[in-house]
Amino acid sequence: MASIEPGSPAAERDDERAERRHDKGNETRRNDPPGPRVAGLQSYGLLYGSSSIMQELYEQIERVALTDATALIVGESGTGKELVARTIHAQSTRRDGPFIAVNCGAIPDELIEAELYGHEKGSFTGAVQARDGHFEHARGGTLFLDEVTEMSLLHQVKLLRALETGEYYPVGSNEAIRGDVRIIAATNRDPVAAVKENALREDLMYRLAVFPLRAPPLRERERDRELLAQFFLSELNEENGTQKVFSKRALETVRNWSWPGNVRELKNAVYRAFILAEKTVEIAHPQLVPRVKKPVTQGDAMSVWIGTPLADAQKQIILGTLKYCGGDKRLAARTLGVSLKTLYNRLGSYGSEDGETGSPDEGESNADAG
Repeated sequence: MASIEPGSPAAERDDERAERRHDKGNETRRNDPPGPRVAGLQSYGLLYGSSSIMQELYEQIERVALTDATALIVGESGTGKELVARTIHAQSTRRDGPFIAVNCGAIPDELIEAELYGHEKGSFTGAVQARDGHFEHARGGTLFLDEVTEMSLLHQVKLLRALETGEYYPVGSNEAIRGDVRIIAATNRDPVAAVKENALREDLMYRLAVFPLRAPPLRERERDRELLAQFFLSELNEENGTQKVFSKRALETVRNWSWPGNVRELKNAVYRAFILAEKTVEIAHPQLVPRVKKPVTQGDAMSVWIGTPLADAQKQIILGTLKYCGGDKRLAARTLGVSLKTLYNRLGSYGSEDGETGSPDEGESNADAG
C-alpha cells in the first residue's frame, strides 16, 4: 500500500473531508477527548486517525449516530471497536444516557440471561433478591455487546427476540418489560464465517448488522502509524513531565512493522519503550514480549512461526512427528534421524505432554542400534 505523504493531493483531500465534517458545528466535536495535539493527526469522538479509511469510518459513524439503528462493528482485536461504539453513542441523541459495555465472552453461559435481562428473587439458587440486568441499566442509552459471537446459540435466540419485539423477560418473571435501549454489537470474527461455523445465528447477524461498520486494522492505516505513535508518546510526556523523543530508527520501525496487534500493540510498544528510555525512545523490535504460537500442521507438513525459540521449535517438531507416526516412538526416531534413546530423553524432558514418558527397554535400544 502506498504511503500518503503530508501535503500530497490525497492527504489534502482527506483534510478537506475532515474540515467539512467539523464545520457542521460543535455537535460532532463535543466529545473529542482532551490530550496533546499532534500536527496532522485528526480526531473524531474518541477516535484518532487521518487516513482515508478512517475518514470513511468517521462519516459512517456520523450518519448512523443520528439514528437508533442497531449497528455491528467488525474488526480485529486491538482496532478499537469499543471506541467506535462509544463515539457513536457520544454523537447520538442518547448521549446523555448511559453507555453499558458487556463482554459476552466473559460471562458464564448459565448467568448471561440474568446479567442481560435481570432476574426475580428466588428465580435460581443464589438469587436472594431481584436485580435489574444490563438492558435496564442501559435504559435511555446504549448497550454495547462485545464479542457477541461468544454467546451461545440459545441465548442468541433470546437476544433476537428482544431486538425484534423491543421487550424482554427477567429470569423468573412472566411479565415483559419494554426496553428503551440502542444495541451496538461487535465481533473480531468474520460474521459470515461465524454463521458457517455455527457460532452466530444468521437471522441475528442480519438483525444486528442493520448498519455494519468495520474498524480497520493498523496495517491498512499507513498514514496513521507514526502520527499515533507520536500522540501516545506526547501523552506519556505530558503525564510524566518529560520531553522524550523518538529516534529515527524507532520511527522507521513504527512505519515498517505490520502491527498484528493493531493500535493496542502500538500503544503498548510505545509505553514499554518510554519506560526504558532516558531521553531518546527506541523501538528496536515491537515484539519485546515473546508470543506463544502453536505450529500450523497440514497433512504431513508443519509450519513453525518465525521467531519461535529454537528449543520450542525442536519440541514442536518432535511432538508433531510422534503424533504423525501414530505414537510409534521407534518410527518417529528414525523419521527424525535420532536414536530411540535420544527421543526418549527429549520426551522425558517435556514431562507428560506426549502422554507417555520413560526409557526404552533394552530390547528397544538394541533394536534401534541395529
